[in-house]
Amino acid sequence: QVQLVQSGGGLAQAGGSLRLSCAVSGRTKGSDNMGWFRQAPGKERQFVATMEWNSEITYYADSVKDRFTISKDNAKNTLYLQMDSLKPEHTAVYYCAASSTSGLTASRYDYNYWGQGTQVTVSS
Repeated sequence: QVQLVQSGGGLAQAGGSLRLSCAVSGRTKGSDNMGWFRQAPGKERQFVATMEWNSEITYYADSVKDRFTISKDNAKNTLYLQMDSLKPEHTAVYYCAASSTSGLTASRYDYNYWGQGTQVTVSS
């Protein structure tokens, strides 16, 4: 059973930065790909970024490309999302997720395990 525990997030001003962390435990075949999603009030959960755990190949949503960076620390078994040049429209609850799907995927339906979510609020 894969467990994902998130930390980080909070409040930032427009143009500022935040970093989210996702500690991964019980990692098995079921977490070949790790991803970040976000959900704003009244909207569907939306893909942000994903990384293939072993190869570290990454893929980003167009809306966050060149602003957000997904990375990992193997020693800490932790996934990160560095968010720079933040905008108010980046305000949402952010979730990390693990998928056993072969190959990178941006579909939330391919992710089997989810973190508890963390609020990110960007003020103008």
